[in-house]
Amino acid sequence: MPVQLGIDALLGEVPAVLRGKRVGLITNPTGVDGRLRPTVELLRACADFQLVALYGPEHGVRGNAQAGEFVDYFQDEHLGLPVFSLYGQALKLPAAPLADIDATMRSFDTQHAGKTVEHAMLRGVETLVFDLQDVGTRVYTYVATMAYAMQAAAEAGIPFVVLDRPNPINGVHMEGPILEYPRHSSFIGLYPVPLRHGMTTGELARLFNARFLARRVDLSVVPMRGWKRTDWYENTGLPWVTPSPNMPTYETARVYPGGCLLEGTLASEGRGTTRPFEIFGAPWIDGHALAKRISLRGALL
Repeated sequence: MPVQLGIDALLGEVPAVLRGKRVGLITNPTGVDGRLRPTVELLRACADFQLVALYGPEHGVRGNAQAGEFVDYFQDEHLGLPVFSLYGQALKLPAAPLADIDATMRSFDTQHAGKTVEHAMLRGVETLVFDLQDVGTRVYTYVATMAYAMQAAAEAGIPFVVLDRPNPINGVHMEGPILEYPRHSSFIGLYPVPLRHGMTTGELARLFNARFLARRVDLSVVPMRGWKRTDWYENTGLPWVTPSPNMPTYETARVYPGGCLLEGTLASEGRGTTRPFEIFGAPWIDGHALAKRISLRGALL
């Protein structure tokens, strides 16, 4: 039997925190149930509450924006709902942003501005719901979006509901350094957890709320059913939906904790290819010599 997701559980028994409320939903294409029905459509059809607004993280609510691409507010003509950007709506771009796009992205990803749910975005919203698939690595920005939205909900005095989803690289293994907090806290690493953190979004939400938020939010986590901490994504029986343009498969999520570190170098980590984070290189690298060096080190280990 496939794992039953938080969205599946919510529709089976709508929690009191949502009944009769005007609801805002933070989501993207990964917000689907076990049969690939979009969370936004399922919530719109629910008679127990009213879906009134959507909020999109990095890559946008439709998941079609590239990394670092700024996403604007728009009115969805098919859904008849306002769609607020949580990645760039307040940013003032430099005069020539493409002149040094890597520097622009790094600068923006360490800022708080342009990434939170602003007060005006919550007018008429009585509860915020979060349904996004994380990939299990601290630098992936969706959990930072969740933390900022939790803080905004706390300040607005409204509840926050997380529809839990599996950690695709299992909930047992934790690897890599713990973030030096608060010195190096940023949008690509807010709180002191390992690089590979071993938690679900619901578990992270509980941790953030208990330990780090300046003001605690009224938090509810709708749990999964049937997920075991030892499960890799391929063991869940669930279809993989691309969380972002350069995360095409669950194998990508598996190598991402290490592969993404190459972004701190001058080498390419394979973005834009068919196997991002599984391949790397640069025009000035001698591929033959590098492969020989890596093979030799592997033999020594």
